[in-house]
Amino acid sequence: MDRKTERNLIERAIEGDRGAAGDLIRGHQASVYAYLLRMSGKPHLAEDIAQEAFVRVLKNIHRFDFRYRFSTWLFTIARRLYLNAVQKHRPAYDTEFVSTAPGSPGFPSDPAVVSEARDARRSIIQSALLALSTDQREIIVLFHQLEWPIALIAQHLDMPEGTVKSHLHRGRQRLRKAIGEMPGAADRLDLAAIGAVQPRLDDQNLMAESLHRGAPHSETSGDSA
Repeated sequence: MDRKTERNLIERAIEGDRGAAGDLIRGHQASVYAYLLRMSGKPHLAEDIAQEAFVRVLKNIHRFDFRYRFSTWLFTIARRLYLNAVQKHRPAYDTEFVSTAPGSPGFPSDPAVVSEARDARRSIIQSALLALSTDQREIIVLFHQLEWPIALIAQHLDMPEGTVKSHLHRGRQRLRKAIGEMPGAADRLDLAAIGAVQPRLDDQNLMAESLHRGAPHSETSGDSA
């Protein structure tokens, strides 16, 4: 979604256009859900938190400051909800607004029929991610999976860019080590081949390729989130 289209949807949502609100949700739900799934490793928890994040965004859309990125605001809300859920262990969310809003789609989930190899890759990388610290895991997900630039990650986490780069470097090392310690994991991932074809269609492929080659793009890349 380009910035002009996004701004138009936000302005219409502020005026009470529920169709625009639904389009705004659809434009961001996949990336928010993917981020929360990688952070938590739990599909149902990721879905609940993603729904609540959109509930809060839509209830407070009139407060949005157009000087800033909508995605940064949205992910900040999602991150706070995730951290609260981790602390409480029993998240309880009011999802009625999103679930009943016209045009509000269900959150993405894996198809019932999916290849064993794809499941294995996802499981391996998710297990390895959960072995990292919260900061390392989040930075790796934002950088490799969502392709946020270092500057935006630093702003999102209120962290110096040098610290973000340090977490990214150490996190990649720990992730490679964790994968290497899993019996047969390296063979299943086939790091040299993964991502060669349509890497953006499969987040675990993109991440595995990135870890193998170092990064999908420069760590000082421009504003692309």
